[in-house]
Amino acid sequence: MAGFFDSKIEFLKGVGPQRAEMLRKELNIFTFGDLIQHYPFRYEDRTHFTRVSELNLSMSQVQLRGFIRGYRLSGKPGRQRLEASFYDDTGETGLVWFQGAKWVIPKLQKGTEFVVFGKPMSYNNRVYVAHPEIDPYMPHKEPDTFLQPVYATTEKLRSGFLGSKGIYKLQKVLLDKALPNIRETLPPAFIKKYNLAGKLFAVKNIHIPESHEALELARYRLKFEEFFYIQLQLLKSKSERYKKFSGFVLPDTKLLTRFYNEVLTFSLTASQKKVMHELYNDMKSGRQMNRLLQGDVGSGKTIIAFLAMLLSVGNGCQATLMAPTEILAEQHYNNLKLYADELRIGMNILTGSTRKSERKKILEELQTGVTDILIGTHALIEEDVAFHKLGLSVIDEQHRFGVAQRAKLWKKNPEAYPHVLVMTATPIPRTLAMTLYGDLDVSVIDELPHGRKPVKTYIQFDSSRLKVFGFIRKQVTDGRQVYIVYPLIEESEKVDLKHLYDGYESIARAFPDTGISIVHGRQKPADKEIEMKRFSSGETRIMVSTTVIEVGIHVENATVMIIENAERFGLAQLHQLRGRVGRGADQSYCILMTDPGISKEAKTRLQTLVKTNDGFEIADMDLQLRGPGDITGTQQSGALDLLIGNLGTDGFILQKAREAAIEIIETDPELGNPENRNIREQINSQGMNVINWSRIS
Repeated sequence: MAGFFDSKIEFLKGVGPQRAEMLRKELNIFTFGDLIQHYPFRYEDRTHFTRVSELNLSMSQVQLRGFIRGYRLSGKPGRQRLEASFYDDTGETGLVWFQGAKWVIPKLQKGTEFVVFGKPMSYNNRVYVAHPEIDPYMPHKEPDTFLQPVYATTEKLRSGFLGSKGIYKLQKVLLDKALPNIRETLPPAFIKKYNLAGKLFAVKNIHIPESHEALELARYRLKFEEFFYIQLQLLKSKSERYKKFSGFVLPDTKLLTRFYNEVLTFSLTASQKKVMHELYNDMKSGRQMNRLLQGDVGSGKTIIAFLAMLLSVGNGCQATLMAPTEILAEQHYNNLKLYADELRIGMNILTGSTRKSERKKILEELQTGVTDILIGTHALIEEDVAFHKLGLSVIDEQHRFGVAQRAKLWKKNPEAYPHVLVMTATPIPRTLAMTLYGDLDVSVIDELPHGRKPVKTYIQFDSSRLKVFGFIRKQVTDGRQVYIVYPLIEESEKVDLKHLYDGYESIARAFPDTGISIVHGRQKPADKEIEMKRFSSGETRIMVSTTVIEVGIHVENATVMIIENAERFGLAQLHQLRGRVGRGADQSYCILMTDPGISKEAKTRLQTLVKTNDGFEIADMDLQLRGPGDITGTQQSGALDLLIGNLGTDGFILQKAREAAIEIIETDPELGNPENRNIREQINSQGMNVINWSRIS
């Protein structure tokens, strides 16, 4: 079997060297296996013919049967459009092509009955079918499937006659040869327990569906299998790591208890206590902790991280916290140093800006054990940074660090691997967390600290700008502070956006007696720091900024976040920006400035933000709107190398597949039982380093 699906794509009838090169470059299709797993992304229902008299703009696609009365070319050469008059026995409509006229005209023979397939649209106050497929009607030729598959392709492939229809023809040729070579990859007991179709049935019906029902069975089976093998790989990795990597045993809670009883001035939420209990159980267990801590902006992750660091220090080990920016590292250091001093434990900070002489002293104190806790940036993972006995590594905003960077912290100990806690303030949807971090244990802080009020969010248009200025004026008069965030630093020729300096000037004119800071990514770090300090000290009341404040700056007195051109931001980023306010006890507000004519998707994004402050609900919506690729930098993760599964819509299937994978890991981790032979053979055919074990190979 492996031999057949590893056959090079040029050896498939109808491909050849030239087309094979295009398929490799455009779609990463190198082998028969790659092509057969290039699944359709949608299907066009060819089961029904619409009459011309029934046509309306609410229809997403229509299939018509009828005749061409005539056609004409309009417009200047190079930008010509082709319009044809099409009729059946109920009426007449127009067909229009805005490109490719020279390919279409030879087809338009009078007296020939045609099948037309396309999308109705309004053009010149009339309903047309735009860019339709048009083919002669052949009543005696039975189609392979009335659910016509549509495949992802590119302009270059279309020019080589490998549009969706061309790829479908290749799939039919391949399927004839491939079906005898497809073997079952799941145990019979699973197929029965989870009501799955067989693999052979699924592969055939994903490309040539016999019916709507057969297509749904095929999709479910292939999605389940894909999620199952990804989860199995992640859980197997986790299980093997538990066996292989021991961690420091850290049971002594005296220092942690003293801090909690004598120093901490507020109570933890129930959610924070639950998470701390999970961390303590890990750190005293004798196996290395590898835990992801999720919590919304302002939910109190940092104090939990500090408690875990105290657990390490109280047991004679050191701890470190790595942040993505110097601003965030300094903020953590300044906030936690007050506690460290009260407890008389050594704390230091190391960043790229640390002076050479100071750095030397810090490294010496770290190596000799004088420093108990080191806060820093990427500077922590440099070769010469050596610890005396590192018990815990905390990584903040983990998605901003690559896997290789995080791994360097593991190797800072000659004696044993430190416990690892990675934190994110970007809520990750459950399906994404299960796939991206399936080999980590996950903790969630899902409530805000006591006394916090949810931020009130409103959408406003440019026509209401004077009203918004009036609101800012009142907040400033009441002693509050305001952020105003712009998407660009300088004006773009392509996109008409208010840029930062233009905004700064208009704010300065509107508020001549108010101190204003300006912060953006192109400033020198020292200048940025000065401006942020002026704002956090209250010297300036308004901060005009780009998204550099998305993570890092924390001013309790700031109660208003105004986001210009809010439609230009992703949902997760908008939520992060909103999280800069609402840190104190006063009511806070977020105002989304936008244009009335924004797209439907942009409206959905902004209305989601108005409706809820729940980061996990927002993250789920973001996943549905954008797909998993960009969220929290997950495009760097091989775990998202999905062939057919969709993390935005297939949460139920993923959950079932994970249950099945857990069952295997718990009952037969070495896959030695005869009933799991199919799974063992599938994994052996892939090799341990392949990202997606469900692939045909």
